[in-house]
Amino acid sequence: MSERSSRRTLPSVRRLPWTRIATALLIATAVAVVHLLAWRLIQTPQALPDAPIRIAGLAYNAFQRHDSPLDGRYPSDEAIAEDLATLAQLTGRIRTYGSSEFPALPGLAERHGLRLTAGVWLDRRVDNNEREITAVEQAVARHPNIDRVIAGNETLLLGSLEPAQLIAYLDRLRRTLSVPVSTAEPWHVWLKRPELAEHVDFLTVHLLPYWEGVPADVAVDYAMSRLEELRRRFPGKPIVIGEVGWPSGGDRVDGARASPADQATFVRGFLARSRGLGLDYFLMEAIDQPWKRATEGRAGAYWGILDADRQPKFSFDGPLNVDRHERGKAGLASLAGFLLIALSLSLLPRLRLAARIGFAVTAQGVVTLTVLLATLPMKHYLEHLDWIVLALLAPALALTAVTLLAQLFEFAELFWDGNLRRRFGPRPLPRGAREPRVSIHLACCNEPPAMVIATLDSLMRLDWRNFEVLVIDNNTRDPALWQPVQAHCERLAAARGTEGPTVRFFHLPSWPGYKAGALNFALQHTDPAAEVVAVVDADYLVEPNWLRDLVAHFDDAKVGVVQSPQAHRDWEGQAFRRAMNWEYDGFFRIGMHHRNERDAIIQHGTMTMIRASALRDGGWSEWCICEDSELGLRLMQRGLRAVYVDQVMGRGLTPDGFVAFKKQRQRWAQGAMQILKAHARSLLGLKPAAGQPQAALSRAQRYHFVAGWLPWLGDAMHLVLSFATLFWTIGLIAAPQWFSLPAMLFLGPLTGLMSVRLLIGPLLYLKRVPCRPAGIVGAALAGLSLSHAIARGVFAGLTQRTAVFEVTQKGSAAGAAARRGGPVGVREEAGLFLALMLALAAVAWVRPADHVESLMWLGVLALQAVPYAAALVCAWLSRRAPTVAPAAPQAAGPGGRRRTGPGGRPAAAVARPRRPAMQGAVDLGPRVASGGRRGRAARRAALRP
Repeated sequence: MSERSSRRTLPSVRRLPWTRIATALLIATAVAVVHLLAWRLIQTPQALPDAPIRIAGLAYNAFQRHDSPLDGRYPSDEAIAEDLATLAQLTGRIRTYGSSEFPALPGLAERHGLRLTAGVWLDRRVDNNEREITAVEQAVARHPNIDRVIAGNETLLLGSLEPAQLIAYLDRLRRTLSVPVSTAEPWHVWLKRPELAEHVDFLTVHLLPYWEGVPADVAVDYAMSRLEELRRRFPGKPIVIGEVGWPSGGDRVDGARASPADQATFVRGFLARSRGLGLDYFLMEAIDQPWKRATEGRAGAYWGILDADRQPKFSFDGPLNVDRHERGKAGLASLAGFLLIALSLSLLPRLRLAARIGFAVTAQGVVTLTVLLATLPMKHYLEHLDWIVLALLAPALALTAVTLLAQLFEFAELFWDGNLRRRFGPRPLPRGAREPRVSIHLACCNEPPAMVIATLDSLMRLDWRNFEVLVIDNNTRDPALWQPVQAHCERLAAARGTEGPTVRFFHLPSWPGYKAGALNFALQHTDPAAEVVAVVDADYLVEPNWLRDLVAHFDDAKVGVVQSPQAHRDWEGQAFRRAMNWEYDGFFRIGMHHRNERDAIIQHGTMTMIRASALRDGGWSEWCICEDSELGLRLMQRGLRAVYVDQVMGRGLTPDGFVAFKKQRQRWAQGAMQILKAHARSLLGLKPAAGQPQAALSRAQRYHFVAGWLPWLGDAMHLVLSFATLFWTIGLIAAPQWFSLPAMLFLGPLTGLMSVRLLIGPLLYLKRVPCRPAGIVGAALAGLSLSHAIARGVFAGLTQRTAVFEVTQKGSAAGAAARRGGPVGVREEAGLFLALMLALAAVAWVRPADHVESLMWLGVLALQAVPYAAALVCAWLSRRAPTVAPAAPQAAGPGGRRRTGPGGRPAAAVARPRRPAMQGAVDLGPRVASGGRRGRAARRAALRP
């Protein structure tokens, strides 16, 4: 069906855009409402006991968000006063840990009506201990609101002082101070060192079940049992709970999670239990202290009931809602999803209702996940290193979201039937009708002669009389490779005589421009009467009806390219060849149909036909190693259309092995980036540079060319994330206090990119590609195995100005040798896989594997390793592949036809005619083909008759 007829079949909704917009708004509104309701159901507040309005006491550190005693950054007296004014609304008593750092603090506390339990920091620094003691003695003498002193904080637990040293300091302070004196230790230290109780006026005990791995829902009972144990051991001795609390962030400790919900559960439970018991306690702590991450690990920063911005983390009564940004996130995700869905569906009039709803729901899911991941850092106090990594992860997250949305659009359009309207089929030209002149170009370089000869023989069987074949063998040094092809071309030319197709052979020993240069040479020697130029690869066996079924599409003067699929043969008997075949086939059954719907197909350099007049105006771009795709884009920029007929018209060989397979894909990726750079302004819809014409690309064409390369950019990002993950793993093991970004920030982009390949891709294969489940698995494996090669191609294309065209080995002895050396060809993938596995083992060894955080990081490492593992598997399968012999050349029968046996197989060869001089055979030696500064002008001059 032609494009014109397909347009007539479009529904009238195209003429009534308001109905399309109304439908889009209705679906977007419905999805937004359902999303908000679902968010509300998932985020149901948790019922917890109400806590008292007033807290008995709060442990207080005065350092602000960006302060740190480790770096010498201290808060001002004004900032401390503001803190104390806030805390006075929650409690009447605070506890500090040192006296010399903030000499004004006791007076400020007194001004705000706060009683103070003053701390004295003791450690191995004798001079500092003396400063602390002097400071507390002066403070007690001046400020009556200091009613107790705690000298030393977990000094025995940390080994900061020997017991005798601590006791000496305690006895000294008890003699000189007029207020009770104690020291603070965890409950088990008091039980282990009962003699310490004889040197204090009261026991200061720390009850922190989190550090003992007790789950939050039973931690209050556990803390109370330890308190009762101390009471029994030290009857009559006053006990003050110096620290009791729970962190809202940090690593899991056995069964204890550090989360906002668990913090609220424990704190509210403890405060409710303490009501009426007369407990003397200090809640640990008043305000988060981000600087503590360096000394106490990740959890050290998150013990406050207020965050570092002095905002409450949770309410003390009513249902628990620990995320004060919850409504903002829900609203942002719903609004962003509404705008995206409404705009997308307004621009997609051809999607059926089921496809629209499917796309809308999944798109909302992508938006919601993106919002959750993007706001995840809001819960953490990030340092300079964190921001550096976030600068890397932010593009990864954005790329993942955009790629997923593009893949979901493709999925919606192709999974549900009835969405594709622009289809083309064969248009057989009746026999007897005028046959436009077709010039078939076959470029080869170091190809096995038997393979090229088989391709030529298949061309001679074409059901078409008015054509010529130009064979351009460029840069082949070995005469044993090109001379048999030349001889065969001479035989074919002689057998055809004056009435059959013209066959001409050109040998270019040293020719610039790679394949594009050879095709440009062919273009210069093309029959001026040719209306269509067709290109076929040297390994293809072409169906006889290729030209007769497709050339008629050029009757439409706006058609510039007619393309049929790239297909393969001789792949059924070996596992890796089957995987390659189905991996290739997926693009032509899925991606090309998706792109064809908006006239944005990728032109590939075999089984393609180009309007000769359009090709002569510019030729092939020799600067690009994907000259075929670049030419297709250039023709579209000039307003010409492309026709994609999904019918196999010829079959070639798969690459010889995995190394050849990945080199080919690396070349495609590198060429794609060359095209993206060269045509960036056109593809992005920007104003053309001075002297450049305005491109005629439609918005949809620009979208498909950019979106089609997003997965390859994702592969490049995967490689970057692999190195980032390895670096971060080393940090998690060696310096966990500094490497605190949540694993979900890494896991989100990785999971998103993998879901495209492991979920959406196989579903589309089931729907669109005629292969069995084993073929789908093989295609997925082959696709994953190319990730590293694609990443290398992307970076090469983005960073290098020039590129080298590497011929894909097919059916050659060199290919068999490459397979035997398969592991050498995947040493980079093997190295990355080994590094990731070692990192995974190290994390599993060092960090508890039953923790959610550890499991998530193990998942990150495992996902990173999947493509590299796939490459190793494919390399192993490739080594088991037998060499595929090129099809044997077939002799010409009467009328130029090939004799065949049953099922189209070659019959016994007939006697060949003797070899006369070949038509147009040319061997251009190094003098003519030297290229260099003379370039194309020199070539034309040398070929002048």
